[in-house]
Amino acid sequence: MAQAEFSLKERDQKRIIKDRLVRLAVTGGGVSVLGALILIFIYLVLVVLPLFSDAKLETGYASQPINTPAPKMLAVDDYGEHAFVLSAQGKAEFWSLNHERSQPLWRGSLPLEPVQFAAGMADTRWFAVTDAANRVYIARPHFTNTVSAQGRLFIPKLEALSLGTDWPLLPESIHIQQLALAVSDSTVFLATYQSDNQVSVHWAERGNPAIRHDFTFAAPFDQLDEIKLTPDGRTLYLRTGSELAVAVRDGLNYRVREVIDLSQGQADHAVSAIYLLSGSYSLLVSHQDGLVTQWFDVLRDGERRLTQIRDFKLAEQLRFILPDTYSKGFYSFYQNGTVQSHYTTSDKLVVFARAYQQVPKLAAMSSNERYLATYDRGTISVAEVDNGYPEVSFSSLWQKVWYESYPEPQYVWQSTSASDDFEAKFSLVPIAFGTFKAALYAMLFAVPIAVLGAIYTAYFMAPKMRRVVKPSIELMEALPTVIIGFLAGLWFAPIVENNLSAIAALVLFLPLSAVLIGLVWSSLPKTWLRRIAGGWHALILIPVLLVVSVVILSYSTDIERWLFGGDVQVFLAQHGIDFDQRNALVVGFAMGFAVIPTIFTIAEDAIFSVPKHLSDGSLALGATPWQTLIHVVLLTASPGIFSAMMMGLGRAVGETMIVLMATGNTPILDWNILEGMRTLSATIAVELPESEVGSSHFRILFLAALLLFMFTFAVNSLAEWVRQRLRAKYRSL
Repeated sequence: MAQAEFSLKERDQKRIIKDRLVRLAVTGGGVSVLGALILIFIYLVLVVLPLFSDAKLETGYASQPINTPAPKMLAVDDYGEHAFVLSAQGKAEFWSLNHERSQPLWRGSLPLEPVQFAAGMADTRWFAVTDAANRVYIARPHFTNTVSAQGRLFIPKLEALSLGTDWPLLPESIHIQQLALAVSDSTVFLATYQSDNQVSVHWAERGNPAIRHDFTFAAPFDQLDEIKLTPDGRTLYLRTGSELAVAVRDGLNYRVREVIDLSQGQADHAVSAIYLLSGSYSLLVSHQDGLVTQWFDVLRDGERRLTQIRDFKLAEQLRFILPDTYSKGFYSFYQNGTVQSHYTTSDKLVVFARAYQQVPKLAAMSSNERYLATYDRGTISVAEVDNGYPEVSFSSLWQKVWYESYPEPQYVWQSTSASDDFEAKFSLVPIAFGTFKAALYAMLFAVPIAVLGAIYTAYFMAPKMRRVVKPSIELMEALPTVIIGFLAGLWFAPIVENNLSAIAALVLFLPLSAVLIGLVWSSLPKTWLRRIAGGWHALILIPVLLVVSVVILSYSTDIERWLFGGDVQVFLAQHGIDFDQRNALVVGFAMGFAVIPTIFTIAEDAIFSVPKHLSDGSLALGATPWQTLIHVVLLTASPGIFSAMMMGLGRAVGETMIVLMATGNTPILDWNILEGMRTLSATIAVELPESEVGSSHFRILFLAALLLFMFTFAVNSLAEWVRQRLRAKYRSL
């Protein structure tokens, strides 16, 4: 009879091939996941990096020699292709740049011979001139472009206000020495400093110049150096040397609100000029030693006072300042041709370049702030500016910033507003704080319930009951978080608001009732206790807890009347505690409910997986079940329990829909559990679809995503490190 040869050393080629293919697939999957994470990280970094890049100022974009004598005003269009020049003799000219023209595209003469000149804010380009008879002419240039089949066509236009030349400000016997202009949507304002040392303000409606108002200060001003008007005509700044008088309009009159020493009593800080920052809420003051200070009104004790907010230490060669058209920045020009650009709010040096051979005579920004035009020695030069993110710096993101009209430096996240003068505020501190606040209260609710529930289920519960309870809790993880957030915001939040005192009582009495039931149970006769099999005690405790909850909720009104005078919200308000319907308490319950299955499942598996011989050996040596649990089972399962809590923390930090729907989404810094918050993830979900691609807002939202990514990575890395240490420490058990 033939016998088949069999040897354990023979290799099964098919099995080897299968093992290698599976190993390759598993390795490839793991590497792919790691590669995907690295690519996500690189993509986020590439989107965020431009926020912290320097701006670029490229000279030579356009240049044009002009023959305009003694220009007084310069303006440039949004394409950097055309410029407007106003001469001291009243010649208004539009020039085409980089076309080698010896004559302007359009030239016109003002209807009067200028004696005094005043320019309005850069965003409107209004200017005013007066003649020897104190007649006034107000106009502005328009850079109009039309697009046709032949291409883009430029149409120059000089728009004059209906006031025309029929509006003499003062009698001819009085000479105007200083002139200031402000034009709003409905009213035009003119302020004059006269040869008799008087200051007058004149204003009229743009559509009806016949309705005119005049005001003259009772007291004269000696040797007035500068006069500035805000666009709404409400504030008038009068500078004499380093002394500034702030006058405000009250009906048809102006009154001097305060007089300030801009040099702060320091002789080396003598003032050379003042400028209105974009929006006209702030005043920039340049000093003779190169220092530039920013001032704006601050409301304190019910009164507004012009207050120095910040300063910029520039060089002594500073000659003049050009505020940005719309943003809160300014350009500074120096004697040697150096140009700097600072952004006031972020305190950021944006541009530092030696752009010119010497300081230009005039400078102007385009309305889109992309082109900087200068005039010097008969030539207009245009530089292209790439300054996309001046408002972003480390200080503006993570430190307190003193914003205009705020009483003090604050952390503020406010990306949009209905006001045209709005300045975006991008402090990440409030939303990062809200993220940790929401996660903290969720973990305070979820960790005790999940971990203690896992301990009871894995160690004490009857196997038959465990086979029902564990899958049921695991199924909770399949609940969509949007449903949980919806129920928390629209159903649970009103219940908490209407039964706030009862909710507080439940937090106290539910644990006490569980302890009392345990004490009562342990005092019962042993013969009674043996009738109930071990591991089924939860069936007795749950009805008791439900009864206690129903009783306390039914007496919510009585508790509120006994302890809080009938209205708990009024009681809290009297003690300085604010209450919002959608608050951290609601988020803690809702997000804790979503996090419990994650923590419970991992922790229960870790406890249940503790080798049976360890607990049996401990019990055999005389230890009680509780001693065995604390000193053997929990120590052995501690790596898994810690990993479960870290996984739950990562889930809570990254949760979006629950915090989006169950909170007021208010970015505030307050640990009050009865107030809301705003988280990083909710901010990304709400604002990213509406942000402009490539804008500062857009990239800062990606920065928030990068922070969440890095935090999750750090938490997981810490969890793995601690887990390995705990595993090595208790492996000997």
